[in-house]
Amino acid sequence: MRHRTANISTAKPDKGSLALTEDIIRVRAYQLYEKRGCKGGHELEDWLRVESEITGKKLAAAAEAEDTEDGSMAVAA
Repeated sequence: MRHRTANISTAKPDKGSLALTEDIIRVRAYQLYEKRGCKGGHELEDWLRVESEITGKKLAAAAEAEDTEDGSMAVAA
């Protein structure tokens, strides 16, 4: 039996998962700040970098799941 997957563009996470994602972003962005020697001025850059890391991983995982469901073996770029 073939399982249905949620469409990334229409899937709506619950508030708990959004709060958890924000916490993860906050911690990772702080790690980048520390790695830079605790020099300020890059808060937005760090936040957006971590957001893209997280969403990029989610999008790649979703695309891989869709590819394997129909039997195709697309290579991720």
